[in-house]
Amino acid sequence: MTGRRALVITSPGSIGLQDVPEMVPGPGEVVARPVHTGICGTDLELLAGVVDPAYVRYPLVPGHEWSGVIEAVGPGVAGLEPGQPVIAEGIIPDRVCAECVQGHTNLCVVYDELGFTRAGAAADQVLLPAQVVHVLGGSVSLLEAALAEPAAVAWRAIGRGRPRPGERVAVVGDGTLALLTAHLVRLYSPAELVVCGQRPAQAALAASLGATVFTVDPAPPGGPGGSSPLASTERFDLVIEAAGTAGAVERALGLARRGGRVVLVGLAGNDVTAAFRIDDAVNNDLLISASFAYTSAAFAEVTGLLSTGQIRPAPLITHRFPLEDYAEAYHVLRSGSGPRGKVMLEVSEP
Repeated sequence: MTGRRALVITSPGSIGLQDVPEMVPGPGEVVARPVHTGICGTDLELLAGVVDPAYVRYPLVPGHEWSGVIEAVGPGVAGLEPGQPVIAEGIIPDRVCAECVQGHTNLCVVYDELGFTRAGAAADQVLLPAQVVHVLGGSVSLLEAALAEPAAVAWRAIGRGRPRPGERVAVVGDGTLALLTAHLVRLYSPAELVVCGQRPAQAALAASLGATVFTVDPAPPGGPGGSSPLASTERFDLVIEAAGTAGAVERALGLARRGGRVVLVGLAGNDVTAAFRIDDAVNNDLLISASFAYTSAAFAEVTGLLSTGQIRPAPLITHRFPLEDYAEAYHVLRSGSGPRGKVMLEVSEP
């Protein structure tokens, strides 16, 4: 294949590499060369065609998690230049609506997102508004930086939970988002950081990213995965649900102590409902909140954490495939066994 490549989902169930025209930045725009592009469960849903049509425009180029290097800048762009290592917000806010003016860019009234409504970074080039581009500093690797987007989702959720040093914190889930949440929440010096997962094979990954305990619920007594299910007497000051299932939400609410806080960040699907005892939530004086995506401020803060080395999420990357091996990468993400963190597509050389 020659020319510029892009991985294109032409319609639900149909995906392949295509030759595409070279991109040229217009006023206020930047063209970057992706180096690493992550794929996640949402990309599987885009391929399957189960994402709400209001948020998708086919044909589409996936890739909302990525890092790369600026190739060209358009007229009127200041502070950015070819050769700089960069990451970028996937959500493209209009910056003028009431939500954006208040800093709630994740709630922008105009929905536009990389890999959903505009071409993403599973390609040799990606075109972006300069306003969402963040320059990396320090010695952070582009490989680690490709985790910035899900890390920003986790960071915003953590902020909603208002963690304080010395608290007992539980994260429900053992996928990329949950493990990144554990890695980030350790910055608040919790007295204990427990990851409550479903796959025993994820125990070592959780430990490498900062978890003090990994428990499988349910788990066979003495079986793999670190420990048996948490006792009913064990309760936490802060619980962050990052699995996106009804059971995970119910588990999270049950893990919070009286007066504790619960943050829901996992997406389960529009028709999924969770059941919980209302009186328990009231009698336990729980503060329950939810967090959608990330704001521009949260993304900028994660860029800083990466650039200064305060977070080092590289252990989470367990699988890497050349862009042309996308089919195998999607297969591993869908049905791979053993420890699995982030699956990464290698698009170009650093």
